[in-house]
This record gives sequence, C-alpha cells and structure tokens, in this order.
Amino acid sequence: MNVLYVNHTATVSGGERSLLQLLGALPGEVNPLVATPEGRLAEEVRRMGVPVATITGTAGSLRPHPLHTPKAVAEMALAARQVRRLAARHGAQVIHANSIRAGLVSGLACGRRSRPANVVHIRDCLPAGSLTSATMRLLAATADVLLANSHYTARWAAGVARNARIEVAHNGVDVERFDPAHIDRDVARAGLGPCRQGAAGFRATAPGADGQRRVLLGVVGQLSPWKGQDTAIGALALLRDQGVDAHLLLVGSAVFVAPSTRLDNEAYVARLHDLVTRLGLGDRVSFLGERSDVPEIMRALDVLLSPSVQEPFGRAVIEAMAMEVPVIATTVGGPAEIVTDGVQGYLRPPGEPRAWAQAVAMLVADPELAADMGRRGRERVLEAFTTEQHARVVVDIYRQVVGDAGGAA
Repeated sequence: MNVLYVNHTATVSGGERSLLQLLGALPGEVNPLVATPEGRLAEEVRRMGVPVATITGTAGSLRPHPLHTPKAVAEMALAARQVRRLAARHGAQVIHANSIRAGLVSGLACGRRSRPANVVHIRDCLPAGSLTSATMRLLAATADVLLANSHYTARWAAGVARNARIEVAHNGVDVERFDPAHIDRDVARAGLGPCRQGAAGFRATAPGADGQRRVLLGVVGQLSPWKGQDTAIGALALLRDQGVDAHLLLVGSAVFVAPSTRLDNEAYVARLHDLVTRLGLGDRVSFLGERSDVPEIMRALDVLLSPSVQEPFGRAVIEAMAMEVPVIATTVGGPAEIVTDGVQGYLRPPGEPRAWAQAVAMLVADPELAADMGRRGRERVLEAFTTEQHARVVVDIYRQVVGDAGGAA
C-alpha cells in the first residue's frame, strides 16, 4: 500500500514526533513517502531510511489577517500542486495529512473525495471563528476520514465539521526507548548537570536545605501560553512557601515564532522569565530548551506536570507514565482519557496554581503512593498507548478507506 505523508512545516513539534514514531512502526505492507519542507523533519525522516520529497511549507495561522492569510493561501495552493504530482508519481493509494494545514493542502490536491483516499490527522482544537468553520467544512468535504488524536479532539471536530467521518487513534509511545529499566534514575539526575537560568544554577544531585534531595518537577512541551508553564511556576512558588524544596525544569522552546503565528510565543517566554524573577525563583527554575534526551529527563523527574489550558492529547503525559513517573495533568482535553485521577496521577483544572501545588504536596508526602502511581502509569501505557497499537489502528483505517475507494470505483 503506497502512502504519501504530508506535513506543512519543517519544524518538529508534537505532531511531527508522532509522525516519526508512526513511520518507525509501520508494517511492511506500507510503502511510505514523506512530503515536507526541507529542514529538521526531513533530516530525521531520511535518517530513518524513509524517502522524502520537498514541498512548499506554510507558517500561516488559521486566523484572518490581511497580509498573512493571502500569503498562506498561495503557499498552500503551490504545495497542493506539488502534492498532486507526488501522489501520482508515488502511485499513492492514501494521502495522510499530518495536520489541519496539511489537510488543506491534501484537500486542494485531491479535490472532492476520490482516489487517492485522503486521511487528515486532527491534532489541535482551533479557536472559534469564521476561518476555523470554513477550514473544517473544507476538510469535511474533501477528507475520507478525519483522524483525531483523542475523543476530546473528535468531539470538537464533530461540532465544526458536520457529516465528516471521524475516527480516533490515540498517540503511542516507544516503550523500548521510554523504559525505566534501561535508565538509572540517579545517573539520569546527575546527567542533568548544572541546569541554569541566567546566573543561577541547580545540580540535580544537590541536597536541599534539610539534607534531602530536592523534588524535581518538569513541564515538557513547547513554550506557548496554552501549555500553561506559568501555572507550574505559580505552583512552585506556593510549594516553596510551604517549605517544599522543589525545582522546576521547563523543557522546550517557543517553536512557532513566525509573524503569522496566532500566539505571540516569544513574548510569552519573556513573561515567564519575568515571572520567575518577580517570584524570586531564579535558583529553582531551569529553562532547558529543546532536548534530545527526553527519556533521561523524564526518568530524573519526581513528577511530570501538564498544566495546559487545553490539551488535545498529551504526548508528554504518556512518555512520563512509560518512565513510571506520576503525572499531574489538566482536566481539559485528552489527558482525562489517559489518566484516571488518583490512579496514575492527578487531574487538576488549568490556571489554578494552588490546586497543582496541593497535588504535588500529596505526592511528596507519600513516596509509596507516588511510586505506585508511577508503576500503574507504565501498565496503562503498555495496555493502550504503544506505537505498535497506534500503527495498527492507523493502518486499519488505511485499509478501510482504500477498500471504500475501490468499491466506489
């Protein structure tokens, strides 16, 4: 089965990591070709031995703008012509668009539902507006399947893309790479070395004021207002005031910074630094930027925080769970489909630092409970969130849409 994967950006974020894991878990019956702008994603795909074809990218936001919107439309129209030619050259039976923007490209390339079958991965819940409505109507008209990363995302898509066929494929995690048996926890903490923000440093192996090792918290994800790092910082300040000697690692960067991006992520990062300074947390917060050693960082953590305002799925949540790290995650979005409150961790409302501080304090006060939650987390991942399980669901959908197209023909 020939499948053409389309990605609208060369930047590697959560959706691109999911694509890379899917490519690595595909069965032999799938012959992939990845169409993406030249850059980091293309390089990583090539390292996997998967062929890449270069297309025009777009950083356009799905928000009306007198300058950025026409430019984005022109970029997507050009990319659609390129994808149409690539699909013909590859003999594609399926085009798998890896994002909503890629879905616009594949929709323009394919026209109304026809061969090749068009599968569009929905990984985000867009803000309400006329352009969002128009976008989702176009996807509903041109995609054979909208593939949502959670039931939460599927419900949102169903509300704005009426009459679309929507399926759910939860993301998976590589449980071999994210395996606590393969990474010594003390070595992982020592490997962090001095984590610095400005002139302040932190060594993960250093004891706190009471002689005990500091509690190590982490938020892993792009630095963006919807990810809620400010909530984690606020919770850290409350923990300090309660006498909990904790340190917070912020892993990630402002990935999307083009002028057309909907959110001003660079300004948000500046506000985070200002908040750390204002709360006197310079020696307790480390901005680590993008990291390739995420399994080691997860293994070093005592608790993973996912305080997003809205989280369509929550890749960092399943990665931490795979490493037997208890998690505290937002109640809004996909994490509620992953974490049972009080079993693998806690679910807390976004934007309420006090609730998050209280949840951390409960885990700090009961190490046996925290360890048990960590073990249950890995069991949950092995049960429902492996890359192999994800690939099986996705490939089964390919078979269905190819069969439907064949019947229609």
